Amino acid sequence: MKPAVLPEITGHTRLFAILADPIAQVKTPQAINAFCVQHGFDGVLVPMQVKAENLPTAVATLRAMENLGGFIITVPHKVEIVPLLDEVTPHAKAIGAVNCVRREANGKLVGTMLDGTGFVAGLRANGIEPKGKSAYLAGAGGAANAIAFALAEAGVSRLSIANRTRAKSEDLKARLATLYPDLAVYTAPTSAAGHDLVVNGTSLGLKQGDALPLDASVLTPDQIVAEIIMAPEETALLAAAKAKGCRTHPGKPMLMAQIELMAKHIGIVP
Repeated sequence: MKPAVLPEITGHTRLFAILADPIAQVKTPQAINAFCVQHGFDGVLVPMQVKAENLPTAVATLRAMENLGGFIITVPHKVEIVPLLDEVTPHAKAIGAVNCVRREANGKLVGTMLDGTGFVAGLRANGIEPKGKSAYLAGAGGAANAIAFALAEAGVSRLSIANRTRAKSEDLKARLATLYPDLAVYTAPTSAAGHDLVVNGTSLGLKQGDALPLDASVLTPDQIVAEIIMAPEETALLAAAKAKGCRTHPGKPMLMAQIELMAKHIGIVP
């Protein structure tokens, strides 16, 4: 196999980062770096593994780097990053989570949330229209919050939120009601049965041996089962859903739909 030709990194190169824990599964560096090459932008994005307790120190360090253009945030930092920033977009504030941060010339950090927008765009790019569908969402963390708001905006007929901590589901329901008061939202669904679209918005499936995020035994062939996890491409949930005859939708389309949006926020393209 011919080795990849990497752009030369110099003192002029604009730096970007992605913060996660674990980090090995992330696909954003490959996508953003290819985007930089494609658009002739002198920049590079590197993965940085940061434990939760070290997030404030990492953010302070990134803020001080004059040649840093911004950074991407993923599991498990999307909610905890918010109070460490100077500004978040109204959309991200409503969601309560951030996954993309721009560092301005004066060190000001401005965050936004693109997971939900990317998720819905990824569905539509693959011929799945959420409008009018009943949706089941496993999880109420940062990415799940973003997806809930995006599904509401897309016009789902009803939304069931299943989370281990009921209070988080109720909090998400209350915030959804401020923007989408007519959407029927349920926070104690007994199963994913009876929903057109089933979404895993948790990190379960990222590690081998993880429990399934929902009871796959109730799935039926008329359902669509979607993931947000990028690697493995086929999670245990998607494998179980495929065995049940469901249409499955992996996590990668969500990322690919976000790349240009991320690039615009952090200044790679206007």
